[in-house]
Amino acid sequence: MDFRHLRYFIAVAEEQNIGRAAARLHISQPPLTRQIQQLEAEIGVQLFNRTPRGMELTSAGDLLLEEARNIRALVEQATERTQRAGQGKLGRLDIGIFGSGVLDTIPRLLERFRESNPDVKLVLHSMNKHEQVEALRQKRISIGFSRMLSPLPDLSYETVSSESLMLAVNEDHPLALESTVPFRSLAEHPLILFPTGSRPSFLDKVLSLCHQAGFEPQIAQEVGDTITAVALAARGLGASLVSESTEVLKLPGLTYRPLSGLPENARVDLGCIYRHEDDSPTLAEFLRIIREFRNEKG
Repeated sequence: MDFRHLRYFIAVAEEQNIGRAAARLHISQPPLTRQIQQLEAEIGVQLFNRTPRGMELTSAGDLLLEEARNIRALVEQATERTQRAGQGKLGRLDIGIFGSGVLDTIPRLLERFRESNPDVKLVLHSMNKHEQVEALRQKRISIGFSRMLSPLPDLSYETVSSESLMLAVNEDHPLALESTVPFRSLAEHPLILFPTGSRPSFLDKVLSLCHQAGFEPQIAQEVGDTITAVALAARGLGASLVSESTEVLKLPGLTYRPLSGLPENARVDLGCIYRHEDDSPTLAEFLRIIREFRNEKG
C-alpha cells in the first residue's frame, strides 16, 4: 500500500461518490476506480458497498478511514517539521557564553531568537574564549560569544555590539561624587581588573587605555570575571572599569559613572565566532537575528 492509495481512498470515502472524488483529485473516474479496486485486493477486504447513490463504507472501510486520516496527519506533520528544520526553525543550537555579555545582550538575543523559533532547543555552555574555540573545532558548540576575540583562520567572527566603558564604584568612593569621571583621574585610585586567564583579554584593553592616557594603573585585585569585580567594587575594595551593559547588575552600595577623556579606541565589542563551513540552517537563522539586532543598535 502506498500513500497515493490512501489519498484516493480518503477522497472517495469523504465524497461517497467516485465522480466527485475524481473531480476533487483532478483525475478521471476509471483510473480512480482501478486504484480503489487494487487497494481492496491488496488488503483483502471490501472497503465500499457500491450502491445506486454512490460508495458507502463497510465497517472495515470505516476503520481504514480513521487510520488513513491519522497517517495523513503524521505525513503532513513530518513534512512541516522537515521544512522547519530546513529553515532553521527546528532542532538544537549549542552556544558558548562568557563574560558580561550574559548580563544583557546575549539574553536579549536568545529571547528574540526563541520568539520566532520556539521549536529550537537552545543549550548554553559556560566557556571562556579558549574553551569556546576548542569546542567549536570539536563541533561541540555551533557559536560562541566573548569579548576581545582574535581572528582565527578556521573560524568566522562577527561583531554583535559595541559598548562604551563605565566606572563601577562604591557610592561612598570619592569618584562617585563626580557626575562624569575624568579617565586620567583613575591614576590616583586602586582598580579591580578582570579577567585573569587567557590573553588578550579585557584586562589588556584596560591596561592599554591607561598607558595611552599616560599613567600606570594601581591594581588592587585581578579577578576572574565581571561579577566578582563589581561585587568587590560595591564593597569599596577598589573601582572597576566595566562595559555599559554591566549597569543592569545592581548591588547594595554600588553606583556607576560615565567616563570622560577616554582614548578614541575605548569602546569594547561583544563578538561571536562560528565555523566557516557550518551550513546549518539553525545557525544561519541565529546569525540573521544577530545582524538584525546589530543593525538596530546602529
